[in-house]
Amino acid sequence: MRTAPILFKAIRRMTGVAALATLAPTLAWAADAPVPTPDKGDMAWMLTSTALVLLMSVPALGLFYGGLVRTKNMLSVLMQVFVGFSLITVLWCIYGYSLAFTAGNEFIGGLSRLFLSGTFNPATGAFSNIGTFDKGVVLNELVYVGFQATFAAITCCLILGSLVERIKFSAIMVFLAFWFTFCYCPVAHMVWYVPGLDVNPADHPVGGLLANWGALDFAGGTVVHINSGVAGLVGAMILGKRIGLGKEPMPPHSLTMTMIGASLLWFGWFGFNAGSALEANGSAALAFMNTYLATACAVLAWMGTEWIIKGKPSMLGAASGAVAGLVAITPAAGNVGIPGAFAIGLAVGPVCFWGVTGLKKMIRTDDALDVFGVHALGGTFGALTTGIFNDPALGGPGGSAYPGIWAQLLIQAKAVGVVIVWTAVVAAIGFYLIKLVMGLRVTEDEEREGLDITIHGERAYDM
Repeated sequence: MRTAPILFKAIRRMTGVAALATLAPTLAWAADAPVPTPDKGDMAWMLTSTALVLLMSVPALGLFYGGLVRTKNMLSVLMQVFVGFSLITVLWCIYGYSLAFTAGNEFIGGLSRLFLSGTFNPATGAFSNIGTFDKGVVLNELVYVGFQATFAAITCCLILGSLVERIKFSAIMVFLAFWFTFCYCPVAHMVWYVPGLDVNPADHPVGGLLANWGALDFAGGTVVHINSGVAGLVGAMILGKRIGLGKEPMPPHSLTMTMIGASLLWFGWFGFNAGSALEANGSAALAFMNTYLATACAVLAWMGTEWIIKGKPSMLGAASGAVAGLVAITPAAGNVGIPGAFAIGLAVGPVCFWGVTGLKKMIRTDDALDVFGVHALGGTFGALTTGIFNDPALGGPGGSAYPGIWAQLLIQAKAVGVVIVWTAVVAAIGFYLIKLVMGLRVTEDEEREGLDITIHGERAYDM
């Protein structure tokens, strides 16, 4: 079996999210080697991380997005996030996990885990295990299923921010199911599916396309943020602008809720990034500290940029800076050192500030809550700078396998390009099909009255 440390380190460097490490659902160990059992500390950490990522959507993202819309649409945003998260969770357990994280080809997995079959044997009480970054260390596969389910669900919910206040509830639910199936699952497989080292070489399945290239994405710069941000922009273009945009005031109705949402996102993001180490170890500690530091740097950088340009530091700017920092450090979390966290956090603030001001004006699309400007742009920035600061000379953990800044930067750029094109095409097909079959947008009267009462028959607040 191929268990040489050099080969292992090379594959470990290639993977991101918890190396998805072994992505071989079952491990075949040498006859003379003991069968590993999950460490209770690692299991406890991963269960906690899963709950933290769930918190990022319900309630954090709901409150962050909800506070940014008008009062009459607050409940509709909460419903879209709450129900969308639930829908994707169910689809993940039916077929999504299998398509993303089982053996197939370079673009998509198979159906060996349909309805999570094989993860638990009720006759024997035995659980299947998956490997982690370190040889001989395993987790119960169901823990990994749950952890990755929260990633899939929040990615789909991020798209909602581009489309709020004018899209049909039924239409967005159908779109999320379509996009999840034909975009999220393939992209997750291409970026994160890496066969385990502890299987017979003759049985090695094919890894994901971008993982085979050596693309670095620790926790989802491409899979989560670029993926959702581009899809959101495409949807906003096809859906059209909100009635009265630019003519009527549309300020956030509760920056208090937005600040609470941003704070909960920051808190939950430790599970998102540090949990992607798949173990309670030094890699998790590095990802944790990088997430903490880069976010704080981005808050100050965005606020400072806004203060200089607009004359006043705003709560919305500080909260947006935090999210931008979290987005940018996501692909880099365990792939850069502390110097990289400083640099990425400080630089992404001005970059994303320009994304939601100058770039947004250039695009002339009603991306209502700036999903593209923060997530797609911030994710792209983070993915590219990961390739730079993975360099051991810049404090990164790249090691002897690091090919050099320009070589790794080219790999990162190619990966970013593939994801942008893939999600843009799938999103356009999905939105146009739904527009043709059932319509995307509510009526003008419904939009003017607000989606809370016209779609859901309830109000977020007593009038």
